[in-house]
Amino acid sequence: MNKLKALSVGSLFALSSLLMVGTTQAEVLKLGISAPMSGAAANWGLGQEWAARKAAQEINDAGGVTVGGKNYTFDVVAYDNKYSAAEGTKIGQQIINRDRARFVVGGIGTAPILALQSLTERNGVLMFQSAWGKSIKGPQHPLTFTQSNTPFEILGPLYTYIKEQNPNIKTVAILNPNDATGKETLPVAQEVWDSLGVKVIDVSWYERGTTQFQPIAAKIAGLNPDVIDIGVTPPGDAGVILRELDVLGWKGVKTQPAGTNADQVVQIAGAAANGLYMGFSGDYGGDQATEKQRELNQGMIAALGETINPLQIAAYDSVYAIKAAMLAANSVDPREIAKVLPTIVFETSYGPTALGGADLYGSPQQMLLPVMVTQIQDGKVNELKRIKPAELEKRLASQ
Repeated sequence: MNKLKALSVGSLFALSSLLMVGTTQAEVLKLGISAPMSGAAANWGLGQEWAARKAAQEINDAGGVTVGGKNYTFDVVAYDNKYSAAEGTKIGQQIINRDRARFVVGGIGTAPILALQSLTERNGVLMFQSAWGKSIKGPQHPLTFTQSNTPFEILGPLYTYIKEQNPNIKTVAILNPNDATGKETLPVAQEVWDSLGVKVIDVSWYERGTTQFQPIAAKIAGLNPDVIDIGVTPPGDAGVILRELDVLGWKGVKTQPAGTNADQVVQIAGAAANGLYMGFSGDYGGDQATEKQRELNQGMIAALGETINPLQIAAYDSVYAIKAAMLAANSVDPREIAKVLPTIVFETSYGPTALGGADLYGSPQQMLLPVMVTQIQDGKVNELKRIKPAELEKRLASQ
């Protein structure tokens, strides 16, 4: 990842927005992002920033958004939350108090986003985020929406597919980062594996920032599970873990439910990455992708040298969701927009989409998106199956 290249891309987007504002005399609405932009998960945050800026630029270049006879354009402000609650609080204060942002269009990491949420809800700021914790949604958080799939959407379809393809698997060992994201994901994973008749024989944890994974890999490989599930491990760590397991001679089924970036995993793990089932990736340059997704994929490769993933593309979709809700509400008030969002169908990179999940979360705060089951084969990600949510199918049929 070339951080300087990423920064230069952001500067070009910002210059374009400034020129647009100067031409139209539009009022600028700040759109915040809180995501890791350093460490093993850096590509998630840098890519999310790029995608949000891309959406903002498209909307600004098309004339912005006119609401109540007044024109508005978007400007993205993005910060590195370092995957920590302390940084999440600090960034929240910057976004809300310094930047005066009314909207957050990207958020990654349960701990930092929970910290940010305590500020956004209290200050009337609407937030789209990708944290995997269930506790972040519900009627008590009316201004919070989830922009990408979570374990509750992913794990059932992913593990079921793995079991269908590998019917003889009986045992699984699970490894996760020792933080809020890992801890909220584990119970869901255990429940799904158990429902499929696969016994969880070990649960291991590691601290984010760990660089030496040989002891953990040796412990897990020594148990010889049929499956190793590396949970919400980011791509940089995943590559090291897979490489260590390969050195130890373990040859079972491997899955990374939060697998987002096959390129980085392959770069680090090499051939050891082959066969890895991923639940949070997608071939956005392939036949199952939309034309817009193929365009965004090429743009991400040109800008950051990597293919786009669901976490990153979520920020693009969230900017367009806010635009649609502004027009539907005829308002820029985040509270009014939050009321309208669950009632509308809006365009995203996937096509028409809506919010749902009320039966599970207590209110419709989950963006309804396909679950994409992928696998690394010969060093490339291969999309095996794209599963559209039944709730979305029903919603679109009723339009």
